[in-house]
Formats: sequence, C-alpha cells, structure tokens
Amino acid sequence: MHQVFDPDNAWWRFVSRCVDIVGLSVFWAILCLPVVTVGPVTSALYYTVVKCFRQGEKGTFGVFYRAFRENLKQGAFATLICLPFAAALAFGYAVMRANWSSDAGAVMFVAYDVALVVPAGVVCWLFPLLGRFSLRLRDAFRTAAALALRHLPSTVVVVLLTLELGVFTLDRRWPVFFAPVLCALLTSLFFERVFPKYLSEEDAEKLEDTSETPIE
Repeated sequence: MHQVFDPDNAWWRFVSRCVDIVGLSVFWAILCLPVVTVGPVTSALYYTVVKCFRQGEKGTFGVFYRAFRENLKQGAFATLICLPFAAALAFGYAVMRANWSSDAGAVMFVAYDVALVVPAGVVCWLFPLLGRFSLRLRDAFRTAAALALRHLPSTVVVVLLTLELGVFTLDRRWPVFFAPVLCALLTSLFFERVFPKYLSEEDAEKLEDTSETPIE
C-alpha cells in the first residue's frame, strides 16, 4: 500500500504530468482570450515546458505564473506590434484565396503562402526568445528575424507544425487540453538546439541591467 500511494512511483508521476499538461494547456487558452496576452502567455508556456518538462524543474504552475508575470509587459507590447501586421497579412491571404480560380491567381496564392513562412517564422521564434532570455524588444525582433532566416528549414517545420496543430484544435476543440503544451514541447526540440549557439543563460543575465526599459 505504501508503494501504491508513494507520490514518486511511476503511476503518480504519470498522473502528475497529465495534470500539468492539461492545466497548462487550459490556462494558456484562457489567458489568450484578451488577445493582447497571447505573447506573454506563449512565452511563459514555452519557458515552463523547457524548464519543467525538459529540465525536470518542479513546481510547474508556479514557474508558469512567475514567467507570465515577468513577461506580461514586454510580451503584451510585442503582441500589439505583431497584431497589425498579422491583420494585414491575413487580409492579403483572403484576397489571394478569393482570386485563385485562375491559373495566375493560383500561382500568386501559392507564392504568397510560401512568403508567409518568413513573418510567421519570426513570430514563432520571437516569443520563445522572450521567454528564455532577457532581451530588449528591439533586439528580440532582430534576433528572431535572423534566426528565422538562418535556420530556415527548422523555421518551415515549426511554422507548419504550429499551423497544423492550431487548425486541428480549432476544428475539433478537444485538443485544446493538450495541444498547446505539445506544440511548445515539439518546437523546443528545434529551438533548444539553436539557442545555445547564439545565446547562453549567462549572456542573458548580463543583459538584464540594460533591459529595464525594454521598449525603444
């Protein structure tokens, strides 16, 4: 009986991890509802997945709350910057899709879709960067753009992965209970191989003194 109720046995570790996955995914979805919080809550989710799921740090929800609070201001500003561009690109996508019945329209639609990979990739890199490192917002955008272009194959995979999981979740609703954490975990397989080549935890700490006013 002692082994059955031992919190360190395999069964309870599995249950605990399932609770973490569902809880984090639901919190992410709820906190995204104001729209402006999409950035900071995504940064917090990525940071928590890396620290708790990959590196084994305990206190999953405490880590998530602290990361969200610390990234709230900067992440919200980043979201506000991204939203107008996202709206413009979505409008362009709708126009291209409406005209794809002709051969020329179909070619332009495909070309536009391919071109969208770059701005979408910048956003995919941006919020994990903000979650993992203390960077000025201007430097975070510049770094995200450089990484998206320099590691284009990884960028394409991450964009397609995020898009497919997003569409799958919107179509069926129930994947919301695990898809956000799964997406963060899968993208971390690509990003965490790249980040150490350019930034380290120690380098990020050195930037904290110059990041008190992150918006320039």
